[in-house]
Amino acid sequence: MFSESCPPPSGGPSAREIITTHMNADFDALASMVAAKKLYPNATLVFPGSQEGGLRDFFLQSTLYIFDFEKIKQVDLQKVERLILVDTRQAGRIGDFKDIINKNGVDIHIYDHHPPSPDDITGSVEVIREVGANTTIMVSLLRERDICLTPEEATVMATGIYEDTGSFNFSSTREEDFSAAAFLLSKGADLNIVSDLITRELTVEQVSLLHDLIESAKSYDINGVAVVITKVSSNRYVGDFALLAHKFMDMENINVLFALARMEDRVYMVARSRISEVNVGEIAMAFGGGGHPTAASAAIKNETLLQVEKKLILVLRSKVNPTTNAGSLMSSPAITVEVDKTIQDALDLIIKYNINGAPVMSHDQLKGQITRQVLEKAVFHGLRDLPVKELMSPDSVSVHPNASLYEIQQLFFVDKQRLLPVCENDRLVGVITRTDLLNALIGQPTVSEYLYDSSRGHDFVRTKKIKSLMAERLPEDIFKLLQDIGETAEELNYNAYAVGGFVRDLLLRRDNFDIDVVIEGDGIHFARVFAKKHHLRMRHFIKFRTAVLIFPDGYKVDVATARLEYYESPAALPVVEISSIKLDLHRRDFIMNTLAVKLNSRQFGTLIDFFGAQRDIKEKVIRVLHNLSFVEDPTRVFRAIRFEQRFGLKIDKLTANLIKNAIKIKCFDHLSGIRIFSELRLILEEDNPAAILAEMNHYKLLPVIWPDLRWSPSKEKLINRIKEVISWYELSYIEESIQHWLVYFLGLTSDLKREPLEALCERLMIPARKKTVFMLDRAAADRILKKYYFRKNLMKSEIYNDLIPLSNEALLYMMARSGKDLTRRSISLYLTQLRYMSLHLTGRGLKDMGYKPGPVFKQILSTLFQSKLDDIVKTPEDEIDYVKAHWPLPLIDRTDPTPSHSPPG
Repeated sequence: MFSESCPPPSGGPSAREIITTHMNADFDALASMVAAKKLYPNATLVFPGSQEGGLRDFFLQSTLYIFDFEKIKQVDLQKVERLILVDTRQAGRIGDFKDIINKNGVDIHIYDHHPPSPDDITGSVEVIREVGANTTIMVSLLRERDICLTPEEATVMATGIYEDTGSFNFSSTREEDFSAAAFLLSKGADLNIVSDLITRELTVEQVSLLHDLIESAKSYDINGVAVVITKVSSNRYVGDFALLAHKFMDMENINVLFALARMEDRVYMVARSRISEVNVGEIAMAFGGGGHPTAASAAIKNETLLQVEKKLILVLRSKVNPTTNAGSLMSSPAITVEVDKTIQDALDLIIKYNINGAPVMSHDQLKGQITRQVLEKAVFHGLRDLPVKELMSPDSVSVHPNASLYEIQQLFFVDKQRLLPVCENDRLVGVITRTDLLNALIGQPTVSEYLYDSSRGHDFVRTKKIKSLMAERLPEDIFKLLQDIGETAEELNYNAYAVGGFVRDLLLRRDNFDIDVVIEGDGIHFARVFAKKHHLRMRHFIKFRTAVLIFPDGYKVDVATARLEYYESPAALPVVEISSIKLDLHRRDFIMNTLAVKLNSRQFGTLIDFFGAQRDIKEKVIRVLHNLSFVEDPTRVFRAIRFEQRFGLKIDKLTANLIKNAIKIKCFDHLSGIRIFSELRLILEEDNPAAILAEMNHYKLLPVIWPDLRWSPSKEKLINRIKEVISWYELSYIEESIQHWLVYFLGLTSDLKREPLEALCERLMIPARKKTVFMLDRAAADRILKKYYFRKNLMKSEIYNDLIPLSNEALLYMMARSGKDLTRRSISLYLTQLRYMSLHLTGRGLKDMGYKPGPVFKQILSTLFQSKLDDIVKTPEDEIDYVKAHWPLPLIDRTDPTPSHSPPG
């Protein structure tokens, strides 16, 4: 606290009084100037130079104060008698006004909330307080003098306080800031206007610059503290650089940030710190700037970006001296949970001590850890009596008491630890929570609720450009389609992303043109606009906020609004709410499926990886995102095994344990049959279903589908034979397509009797028509296989008559199941030859021969066709001769038996 006194009454009209502030003025500076004008009504408001972009926009949209401001070039500095400085007292930050601060006869009044610096000006009146916003000081003086405010003035002042305190989130915020804001609210401040002003949209230039900031960010270990330095260049000045730096800091949850920008002829530095170990105000002074310990800036001339960066690192190494390590940070003794305790017991313990997680112990040995989030979700899903060991995260990472703060940060933010045990000589001596870490980083106590279920504990989002890979791997029309999607999103001011399996397979260099698009915005509105623009059809589903774009050739693209999901009960369908791309990706089944590619024009082809999916793909491992993943949606178990076999991956230990636990606690009992059938069908459509089914058997998953389903060496052999038969069928250039899954399903259920098979179809909710066909096929196939088993030879007409009622899928199932060459040859003969046979002679031909039309035509043609099948007749002439011999004219009613089936044509 410096000297402080109230300002004297303002001079008369002839006095030349100037109210000014710092260069690049923000809303706190403007609000302070407006407040000072209430204290000095005869003074003139003058900015010393440029204002931040948001402030310039305010003046363009508002006429409230514009007539009270003058430009500095219109001011005769030699006539100034009093200079009133607000929100600064540094000579280097007031532009040309610095030329008169030492002039005789100039009275200087100062109102500032920044810490002292070597460049400080002294005045006859100094009101200096360490508060979050300078406007807070000015409001307190207005209140003391009982000076009236209009609602418009109160709104501008409230904007200054909200902006400079980060809406009261900055650690520099004080009680006085809240009090001043409450007072302004009582005077009619409009918070809707405040919100609009401080949450303004970024310009295209600013978005581009923000992207460059993110791309160039590097993290340095400065004496054990993680400091992020990022640098960008622009040929011309881009306003609100401090806003961009602040947005980047918030987006990535950075504790210490130095953003450097070369714009025009100087390098601008914006510095922010959330921890006591780094006083950015002190560091900025080394570059001729200044500010608070938590926020500072500098403008540097005659130095390059590289020079500034090198100097900055040297200054940081000399100024940053932390003493924090794991031993000083940990909470001890640690509150622990025994492995055999129930979920409810563990949750009661955590609630009792108001903590967010605990190490799991067995006879003084660390076995894992469990979090409050997992426990509460488990209880929500009715698993309160389950032992803790079933849902804990095993193989918990621990640190030594001498571990540095930087090591601890890496484990929490990069490896996403929620709880960090501290061990010495294999003995648990304490535990570090995210609360403990934040207390150290922020420098003041933080309540545990601040941490609860936080989604901000992550390292920088991993991004890289894959535009060239997309151009290489994708057909030209698909590549162009993605560009068109990005352009439309840009026009609507939305963000568009390709997500899921399409992106995963792109990195795996596997063909997959099944595109899913997520829109940060209104997905249905986007689809409607895109469909109209490109003359497509569109269907939408309001409940799930999704749409489908349908192209003229039948190709489809799924469009979804970025959303989060939660499950009201285990195995239930999710409830959907609007969200962001990060939360949308967080709802995915496995980490490897959480990739996204930005499609907007400026960032087209930028791969986004929030959760380490590239690492999992590289390590060939399948991991879930959280421990209750299979409880919330048990169908993910089927997908995990399917992906494991398809991509040659390995399910990690924790995920494997969670699969076993989901089966053990009967999560699948609540799963609808149609969802099980959907997953089973996808499994049976894979290239190698036998391997997937064998792995499902390993996890005891087949009885989950139906209690009587069994896996055996003979069943595995049958499934592999089906694969061979399907390959033969498709290599034989047979034109009719088949449903692979149906052939495999016949094989999988081959040992089920009629009643359990029918019950299984009911359980899987197979549509009645398909179920009837399936049951008839299965019964006929079994009957014919049994019949052929005892036969040594078969007439071609008999083969035809037996097999024509069956579907191709049933025939392939029979080929695979039969152990007799005669049976397989017979089916092959039917599929490749017999079913394509037809007569040359038709009803018209019989009429031309003199026969009278009637029921006898069917008898003639049927008998003739059977004879042709059995090679009794071969040529068109043979057909005519055969008819003449067996049905001589004039035709008399015949009693010859007819075949059970008519020939085609």
